[in-house]
Order: sequence, then structure tokens, then C-alpha cells
Amino acid sequence: MPIKSKIRTIPDYPKKGILFRDITTLIKDPVGFRLVIDNMTQRYVAMNDDFDVIIGIEARGFIIGGALSYTLGKGFVPIRKPGKLPYTVIKQEYDLEYGTDTVEIHEDALEKGARVLLVDDLLATGGTTLAAAALIEKLGAVITEIAVIVNLPDLGGEQKLIEKGYKVFSLTEFDGE
Repeated sequence: MPIKSKIRTIPDYPKKGILFRDITTLIKDPVGFRLVIDNMTQRYVAMNDDFDVIIGIEARGFIIGGALSYTLGKGFVPIRKPGKLPYTVIKQEYDLEYGTDTVEIHEDALEKGARVLLVDDLLATGGTTLAAAALIEKLGAVITEIAVIVNLPDLGGEQKLIEKGYKVFSLTEFDGE
């Protein structure tokens, strides 16, 4: 069963003209979810401890990141939307394809020099991921790779990340459909 076939497309969400790639149909399927986690686990076991901690971007990045943290025996750090973290935070504002937003991380979430695997469900324009990367780097950590389930290369996010020197891995992608 290909992972891509389990992802639902919702037209005109959250606004007209956007094709939203909904992974909830993938992760509700036990075989689909297991394929995601098994494939990513195998990749990062093969990388032989190239990172110290996994960071997931709210909210779907928590699902993938939490499961990978368990299978790989790594700690997990959340990057959240404003007002959700109880301790002192640093924040980063960014542009989305349909507005602006902000993400936050605890100021003591990472040690300087920590090597990070950054995970999320989907990469579109790259705004959220670049904001998360900026937070990680403000804390003195290094991103070894960015991993997503779905890449939308036509929206340019992957290219922006590569141009900034990041390695990007995705399990599947949707071209301008």
C-alpha cells in the first residue's frame, strides 16, 4: 500500500485555491501509520545516531516526532503556537501561503551544539519550517535533517530549505495537482 494513496486531498481549504493534503486519513489507518514510522525509523537507524533530539512542529509534527522519538530512543522537543508553552520562550514570526503565524520553543529546550532532526507532516512554502529552523539555531543547535511525510515541491519550500543548506527528506510528494 503506497503512503500517498492514503492521503486525502481537500480542495479550497483553508481558503479557495488551496489543495490541502490531509494526512489524518493516512495516520488513522494502522498500516499506513506503521509504514510512515517504520520507513522513517529505518532511515534514521541507518544514519547511525546522526542527531541527539527530535523536534516536532505543532501539531502533526508531534504525532510523527513522538513516535520516532520512541522507536529511535531519542528525546522529543515541541515547537508550538503562541501561548501553549508554560516556561520562558523565544518566538519567530513567519509568513504562510495564506497569512502569518508565530512559533515558539522553550528557551532552555536545547543544549548548544545539539544535533536536531526536525519533523513535520508536510512541506509547502517552507515558512513554518524556516521559522522552526530559526528558533533551533537561535538556541545554538544544528539541524542534521528535516523530515516530512509529504513534500509539495511546486510551492517552493524544499528549494528554499536546500538553498539555506538544509537536507530535506520526504516519504512522498504531490506535484502541482
